[in-house]
Amino acid sequence: RLLQAFGAEVIVTPTAVPPDHPDHYIVMARRIAAETPGAVLADQFYNPANPGAHYLTTGPEIWHQTGGRVTHLIGSPGTGGTISGTGKYLKERNPALRVTGADPDGSVYANYKRTGELGEDHPYKVEGVGNDKLPETLWFDVVDEFRTITDKDAFDMARRLTREEGLFVGGSAGRIATLALRVAREVDDPGALVVCILPDTGER
Repeated sequence: RLLQAFGAEVIVTPTAVPPDHPDHYIVMARRIAAETPGAVLADQFYNPANPGAHYLTTGPEIWHQTGGRVTHLIGSPGTGGTISGTGKYLKERNPALRVTGADPDGSVYANYKRTGELGEDHPYKVEGVGNDKLPETLWFDVVDEFRTITDKDAFDMARRLTREEGLFVGGSAGRIATLALRVAREVDDPGALVVCILPDTGER
């Protein structure tokens, strides 16, 4: 409704279709772009400018604002651009820095990192993170580890962040903050600095 209010034609696609299905959102987007004169497809899952932008901006911003003290970066990849570009920049400055991804139960990322195989995917509620395929914009060599965080934990944390911190964020931010707190509890280093990126709003 928000996009329609701005004048966009909205096409709702099914979630439980394989990545090569004609109704899959990426396949459909490519078809629409090909059929529409003057159309531009950002192609955020395969466009190197996606992680490249975070390598040039988000990574340096975190490094500067923490005075180079950051030791852990927590994110929840959708396209993977933020965690990949940011993580690459930070690891070039501190090779000991650890990057951990929060993955939904139903996404293929965590299993792929552990086993090298996609495994089974299934629908989940939090939007914008995880995936049923491997995008070129997620650099698995930059992410040291993935951990699965449930939808319930993600939404509970999103509500807690709004209630306790005044941060009106959504489910993906809740997923990331849940993992950041778990990592922070595990780290036995008084000099550690855990940074997590809250990438969304709670409006949905």
